[in-house]
Amino acid sequence: METAGCSAAAANGAVGSQRDRSLVPERLQRREQERQLEVERRKQKRQNQEVEEEKSDFFAAAFARERAAVEELLEGGESMERLEEAAARLQGLQKLVNDSVLFLAAYDLRQGQEALTRLQTTLAERRQELQPKKRFAFKTRRKDAASAAKVDSAPGAPAAEGILASPPPLKEEGGIGSSWVFGFSNVESQVLEKRAEELHQRDVLLTELSKCTVRLYGNPNTLRLAKARSCTVLCGPVSTSVFLEDCSDCVLAVACQQLRVHTTRDTRIFLQVTSRAIVEDCSGIQFAPYTWSYPGIDKDFEGSGLDRSKNNWNDVDDFNWLARDMASPNWSILPEEERMVQWD
Repeated sequence: METAGCSAAAANGAVGSQRDRSLVPERLQRREQERQLEVERRKQKRQNQEVEEEKSDFFAAAFARERAAVEELLEGGESMERLEEAAARLQGLQKLVNDSVLFLAAYDLRQGQEALTRLQTTLAERRQELQPKKRFAFKTRRKDAASAAKVDSAPGAPAAEGILASPPPLKEEGGIGSSWVFGFSNVESQVLEKRAEELHQRDVLLTELSKCTVRLYGNPNTLRLAKARSCTVLCGPVSTSVFLEDCSDCVLAVACQQLRVHTTRDTRIFLQVTSRAIVEDCSGIQFAPYTWSYPGIDKDFEGSGLDRSKNNWNDVDDFNWLARDMASPNWSILPEEERMVQWD
């Protein structure tokens, strides 16, 4: 009996040993697979880093080359032909930045956008320098526009007559220096409109407006809204940049390549933008997709050069909020139930 018991125990031990030996290759195989996966992951990560570095190097070289070409055209910009060539290359430079957003570091992106802003400002200056007659024409219409504004604001005038068709000239502060630009200034509680033929590739400035509704039908080159209070501004597709400064309690609907918002609070922005929007020194900014429409907007989009399939309306950089693991408290997404706006 003892011999039988020993034999049985030996047999069980042998089976157990065989089972243990059969498990060893499985464990080794699984460990080898994990090791291979980790090697592949590290290899892929290294390749991705190399690709991003190559892309960044290509961007830096291409951006520097194109910026130098635009600066040369602007420095010798003694003809409208050279300025138009500079404008075309500047749009290409903006597209280069837009297409590089996904792999550019935040610092490089900011530097590129700031360089673009400076070039756009210089281009606007050169355009105005070559149009002295237009500046004189603005001044000669100043009295007529002021008279029209007085008539429209007379007691008992119908609301429809509050549209200021021929605004006084605007002198931009801190950006284009002494250049005269196109838009509205120092108006309160009026409906202001501009049509496509007036706006086409113009630089538009809206400043010192209060409780106004502004409709800009067409394709401007740039748009700047400054020192606006409780205003609604609706704008067609802007070829390059839109700037907001020192605004509060406003509503803006705009499509553009670049949006920068400074020192602004409690403002809703219905946006289509091909790069990342930027806010700085702001609070209470809310974003939603661009929904304004009007007859002819498709044609204006075609003329603007904007890619309608690309909309980064909810991809926003806050230059005052560096924490990547927490959302900025200075801007938010406008809830869907609050996006139903009657524009007209």
